[in-house]
Amino acid sequence: MNESEFAELAAGRALHALSDADERRYADALAAHPEWAAIAEHDAETAALLADGSPAVAPPAGVRDALLARIAVTPQGEPTSPTGVAPDAGGAPAAPASRWSRRLFALAASVVLIVGLGITAAVAIAQLTQPASVVALEKIAAAPDAQQATVEIGSGAEATAHWSASVGSAVLVTDGLAVLDEEQTYQLWLVRGDEALPAGLFETDGGTATALLDGAMHEGDVIAVTVEQAGGSPTGQPTTDPIIAIPTA
Repeated sequence: MNESEFAELAAGRALHALSDADERRYADALAAHPEWAAIAEHDAETAALLADGSPAVAPPAGVRDALLARIAVTPQGEPTSPTGVAPDAGGAPAAPASRWSRRLFALAASVVLIVGLGITAAVAIAQLTQPASVVALEKIAAAPDAQQATVEIGSGAEATAHWSASVGSAVLVTDGLAVLDEEQTYQLWLVRGDEALPAGLFETDGGTATALLDGAMHEGDVIAVTVEQAGGSPTGQPTTDPIIAIPTA
């Protein structure tokens, strides 16, 4: 067993999540490599501090399920053999084990902290699951220099740009925008003087969309949208006239 494999076992042990087989592997490895004790001690101290440092408050409904779902999709790092058992350092299949990567340990330790914080967890989970465009929109709205402007596109459709020079971000919200076929897409641009900077692609859901523009937005930029071929403009510049153009100055 190498040090990295021991660190994974130490992470699982700190969270009381090892199988009997892994407990034996952990003890044998620690006996053979006493210099690794610092790894185990650090993990145990971290888990204890997180568990003891927060008051026992009942978490909001749904927090547990959301956290477990997040853990379920977290990569656990080690490849397995065709039998489903990870090989040991010598290439032979090891005994079945719970594989705890360092990343998973950090996430699980955070679970302890979030659950202990109770109502604060609701905010944390919401931020984990919100789209980047929604998070950016909230930051823009909270900025002291937040601005917005709305334009009508025609046939009852409209688009509203939200931006903040201090945040350096812009979000475009559309309503009633036509749904394009598979061969076309909407492309965002930040037009700065005579230069059009690609700022991402977006699709509509029933005519609505909330799209965060890629790149840093500067005061005075024009937020524009063109219809391009699927995958975006092949030239890196608009190939059609903009259907939306909203100045930020």
